[in-house]
Amino acid sequence: MQLTISSVLLSVLLASTVTAAPLHSRNGKNKANKSKMMMGGNAAQAAAKSAVGAAYWITNEGAGNFVVAAAIGSNGKLTLSQATSTEGQGSHGAPGNGPDALFTQGAVKASAAGGIVAAVNAGSNTISVFNIDSTNPTNLEMIGKPIGSGGEFPVSLAINKAGNMLCTVNGGAINGVACFNVDKTKGLTPIANTVRSLKLNQTTPATGPAGSVSHIIFSEDNTQLIASVKGLPPTPGILAVWDISPSDKSLSSDFKAVQPAKGGLLPFSMTVIEGKNAILATDAGLGVDIFDFSGGVTAGTAAGKSSTLGISGQGATCWSSFSSKTGNFYVTDIGTSEVTEINVDDNLKPTIVTQYAQGNGTATIDNDIAAVGNNDFMYVLAANATQVKVLSLNAPGKAQALQTLDIAGPAKAAGLTVSAANLQGMTTFIKK
Repeated sequence: MQLTISSVLLSVLLASTVTAAPLHSRNGKNKANKSKMMMGGNAAQAAAKSAVGAAYWITNEGAGNFVVAAAIGSNGKLTLSQATSTEGQGSHGAPGNGPDALFTQGAVKASAAGGIVAAVNAGSNTISVFNIDSTNPTNLEMIGKPIGSGGEFPVSLAINKAGNMLCTVNGGAINGVACFNVDKTKGLTPIANTVRSLKLNQTTPATGPAGSVSHIIFSEDNTQLIASVKGLPPTPGILAVWDISPSDKSLSSDFKAVQPAKGGLLPFSMTVIEGKNAILATDAGLGVDIFDFSGGVTAGTAAGKSSTLGISGQGATCWSSFSSKTGNFYVTDIGTSEVTEINVDDNLKPTIVTQYAQGNGTATIDNDIAAVGNNDFMYVLAANATQVKVLSLNAPGKAQALQTLDIAGPAKAAGLTVSAANLQGMTTFIKK
């Protein structure tokens, strides 16, 4: 019963926590037809040229989707630089008009190996891919044109270690996964026998959060593709696992459906537990699910050392990242606007280290962690406040607030439409 109530609360939170209306240019016109919009003036452009990397997220607006790029300085701080059109449209799931429009993690994804950034266009059922300028990582150039996603309402992306294979998960009425080869000059080309259905009874735009798709990743060894699907209470959700052919990158004809351990209900984001053939998945109805695949992937309830971890007082824990510096995982909660630090020991037992408040009502959603010099930094999209929170991860249990970056002001000055309800995604790129 408690999990059912949590899922209802999650729906209410996502439908009602938005407070900021869309922000347009000063003259009231939507200038979403521009392919690029510079932000922050000369100082911002100078910071971009000396940046060690960049952080990216999307506006996800129905009138035109943009990838927003902020330069990462050597001190880990962000400077807004520019926004680049995806030549596609964003969208918002039903019901309501709250933050986390796509019910997902991974709406935008960068690859250092490939030197690319890719973004979903949920409203036009396409994917856009960009080359990253090696001298100025906030400067993006589209490769080719947006390509059909192989379904409806694409919401999440995964890129393999080599940076030459990209897969997406579609969450609409035509749902499932599809994969593409990445060509640095031609863009994306479909890979044969990779369009695979999740067989969900969904709508376009998707209805959720319960019962919607959440995230897509490659396994640590890149031999499997994994998509997460939230449950419909009282039925728990699943991780859908396909095998990838080493010869032609095709996917197995059907997936193996793995449910979380007892108590798990709404698996959301997935972060690989390195060296363990295991996954930490956030669970919006509970806290965290651990999936142990060390004994192989078998359909049914997760086996081995799989477990769940409840986070007391959580609202909807949905997004996750891992810090190599601290050896811990960091998850964000849209309801409580908190970051929770979690340790997973060698026996895959998860424990809460500590929590970090990010401001009531800020609606902390997507996050990513980047290594800059000898330190790790966490970048959290606080959608309801139209901000990015930056935390310095100095040591286990000792994260420190470093910066709060305003998105709304610079966006308005540049003529870029942003809204708390639609902002989505967070990914980082660090120069080699």
